[in-house]
Amino acid sequence: MTAPEVQDYVGFDTITQQMERKFLKRGFNLNVILVGESGMGKSTLVNSIFSTHLVDSQGRRTAQEVIRKTTEILPVTQTLDENGVRVRLTIIDTPGFGDQCNNEGCWVQVIKYIKDQHAAYLERELKPQRDRIINDTRVHACLYFLNPGSRGLRPLDVEVLKRLTEVTNVIPVIAKSDSMTLDERTLFKRRVKEEMSFHRISVYPYASEDDDDEDRMLNASIRELVPFAVVGSEETIDVDDKPVRGRRHGWGVINIFDETHCDFVHLRNFMLRTHLSDLVEVTAQRHYEQFRTSQLRQIKELRAQQAAAAAAAAGGTGSTQQPPVGPLPHQPMAQV
Repeated sequence: MTAPEVQDYVGFDTITQQMERKFLKRGFNLNVILVGESGMGKSTLVNSIFSTHLVDSQGRRTAQEVIRKTTEILPVTQTLDENGVRVRLTIIDTPGFGDQCNNEGCWVQVIKYIKDQHAAYLERELKPQRDRIINDTRVHACLYFLNPGSRGLRPLDVEVLKRLTEVTNVIPVIAKSDSMTLDERTLFKRRVKEEMSFHRISVYPYASEDDDDEDRMLNASIRELVPFAVVGSEETIDVDDKPVRGRRHGWGVINIFDETHCDFVHLRNFMLRTHLSDLVEVTAQRHYEQFRTSQLRQIKELRAQQAAAAAAAAGGTGSTQQPPVGPLPHQPMAQV
């Protein structure tokens, strides 16, 4: 009688397959906010990135239309499926941003919306009986559209970028870069980088201690491209009897998938093929965690103030009854 063979294989290396099955079954959320003035091609670009018509333009179509007096928040949610991977995609447009002669405070509604999503997530997270899977409406990425007609960052851009980078992952892009020559585009990029460095504006991707050599090389190549010079198009044009996605001009055709024409391919690969998971993770571990810590600290201070007030009102009777805790310091607005 032969002895049974010893089985050395344990099997914990299948955990990645187990996790993959769970993610495929559950799907995931991706929430992107578009910030930039009207006419910058925000809707066209995001439709081009996801190769489907997701959102309609909310900008003015004629000069006679009334200019919006305030920045509006218009989220649109659709579920996309690619090779069995399901994503619940929310695109948040901000029509009216930067369209006034006086744009002071035009960013307030944008910042408030982003913080509201953090607050709503925290409120659901702190419930005594919370959902097993919390619906994630936190903003994972902000595409910030720079006007190609400016000579760099305007004072409005500096102010808004400083505030946005504190609450979300900002990816600056040069809108409608086909309106610039290659030399103008190179000069514009260099000027924007210098101004962001001068004003200490840190955009995504961030350096991390967890990055290995491959991650550092990839992120360095991406930072070289920032701000991405992009062109969006939902139109198919025939060039040499071959259909291409692009824009036709009097001097020729812009093929948005040609890397020598614009950075569209680099931007899409960056957002969806290499850093999609990291965008979600950095939102949770960096921006949301900072918000959560701030809110819980305020709750702790509020509780201490209420306890002190209750003790003073009791006249030193020695009552140890805990006072009721008020609502979260940052109250989310009604969900759209």
